[in-house]
Amino acid sequence: MKKIRNFAVISHVDHGKSTLADRFLELTNTIDKKKMMPQILDSMELEREKGITIKLQPARMEYKGYELNMIDTPGHVDFTYEVSRSLAAIEGVILLVDVLKGLQAQTIANLELAKKQNLKIIPVINKIDLINKDDALDLERLESVKKELKQLVDFEIIEISSKTGLGVERVLDRIIKDIPEPIIDDKECRALIFDFQYDSFKGVVAYIRILSGEINKGDEIYLINSKTRGKVKEVGYFKPERIVLDKLSAGEIGYVFLGLKDSEKVKIGDTITQYGLEVEALEGYKDPKPVVFISVFPEDSDNWMLLKQSLGKLQLNDPAITFKPESKSAIGRGFRCGFLGLLHAEITLERIKREFNIELISSAPSVSYRIIDSKNNELEINSVMDWPDPSKVKKILEQYSELKIVAPIDYLGGVLDMVSSYSPQTEYLSDKKILITCLMPFREIMSDFYDRLKGVTQGYGSMDYKFNSWVEADLVKLEILVMGEVRESLSMIVPKNRAYAIAKTSLEKLKSVFPQQQFSVPLQARVGGNIISRQTVRARRKDVTAPLYGGDITRKRKLLEKQKKGKKKLAQSANIRIPQSVYWKMFKRD
Repeated sequence: MKKIRNFAVISHVDHGKSTLADRFLELTNTIDKKKMMPQILDSMELEREKGITIKLQPARMEYKGYELNMIDTPGHVDFTYEVSRSLAAIEGVILLVDVLKGLQAQTIANLELAKKQNLKIIPVINKIDLINKDDALDLERLESVKKELKQLVDFEIIEISSKTGLGVERVLDRIIKDIPEPIIDDKECRALIFDFQYDSFKGVVAYIRILSGEINKGDEIYLINSKTRGKVKEVGYFKPERIVLDKLSAGEIGYVFLGLKDSEKVKIGDTITQYGLEVEALEGYKDPKPVVFISVFPEDSDNWMLLKQSLGKLQLNDPAITFKPESKSAIGRGFRCGFLGLLHAEITLERIKREFNIELISSAPSVSYRIIDSKNNELEINSVMDWPDPSKVKKILEQYSELKIVAPIDYLGGVLDMVSSYSPQTEYLSDKKILITCLMPFREIMSDFYDRLKGVTQGYGSMDYKFNSWVEADLVKLEILVMGEVRESLSMIVPKNRAYAIAKTSLEKLKSVFPQQQFSVPLQARVGGNIISRQTVRARRKDVTAPLYGGDITRKRKLLEKQKKGKKKLAQSANIRIPQSVYWKMFKRD
């Protein structure tokens, strides 16, 4: 037990976590150099395309006689739940900070999660190779980042370059020295499930941390909370590929094939024990609450059951996904899905298309509202299509989130202008960086707030948010009409006093991304029965007079008049199908 160290690497997105993990695997000779490639723990195609970590990934390393169990975690705010699950299975973390960007919002959020778990924290400044030690400005930047870190973490700071490997061995030595060995209780076999995967041949595989006792191949096991019995088909650890063992013992991190094919019988945070033992369940995880909702339908209605199975398999290792059946007369059967954010939604839908080969139709993202009707019944609405008649609404409540923004002081004025309506509070992290905190409607955060923040701060600002409370609001339904037909997927809920401004901006954006047709397409915005804004997508025009050379002008006029009548006739019978790319361009946060 004294030779085991369990730790994770946490930071803001794009600060070099996966590159540092690569250096660890190289220095410990865990992976053959011939097989080594950049971001090797990012095994999903989407992770490599987007350059971000989406799923936590464990790996075991051997170094100086010690067993080091590392978990590489995501850095984006939408995947914070992945980080929280990782922290419950370890004793310490490496807090990684980019020397050029310094502390950012998600760095602080992840640090707070680690402190709540009472984990040992090793602060590390990365990308030190980009600092010129002979440049006074670069040295000043380095000292500023150190000062920011020391305000939050009172430990010795290590300077490294995960790209070149400079200083990485010092980090490994600090892991052995500072991170405590696993604490083992004297109880019978208990293991915490911190993640799942589904293998099409072997069924459900659980990622576990053994708290006490041991699990052997062939053991009869029992999942306490789900009251499910299984038999261990295989047990082992990650290197990062699966390495088969005969058993896993207390303190170790590894995997177990549970001998179960039904993914609905298992749940992340459950406790595994030997069948027949009477033991107390471990404290699990709080169920994540979805905040963004999207209706998803298969293009081919025959794929509805396949879509249901696909969502179930993804939910197995990502319990933040929720879904329930939904039916729309114009589209057919589908599901109303809940996600932790727009990136989480986009990644999940893309995985369904790629991993399960299902083409999807999806609605625009929406958030939850609570409606108190005239009979004092409380309804939770998470789709603009379900918005009730205004005459039946007594009170509307919307979600407010605690928003944290970290930005250079040089951009303080611009950032404060963005949040001036929400009583922002400021706190200096250093003489060059500031933390701004306020309560803001999640509806605004979800739309284009992050884009505007990046614009105001020239890319140096970052943000993090979490749910705070429900607040009464004066909201109305803004309907978007295309060719005179209401498109619920583009409609939205907005503050009554800003309906006109939002309608004007939304139609201008829709016009810019809407594909041109053979005829003009009118775009309108309506509140109640009143049209409050309009834009027109100009028709794609073919020069029908090009073949003509000279001659009477009436020949050209006849051709143009014929073209005009044809376009008018085409527009009368047209049934425009809006591409999915238009929805994502309208609502996506990059």
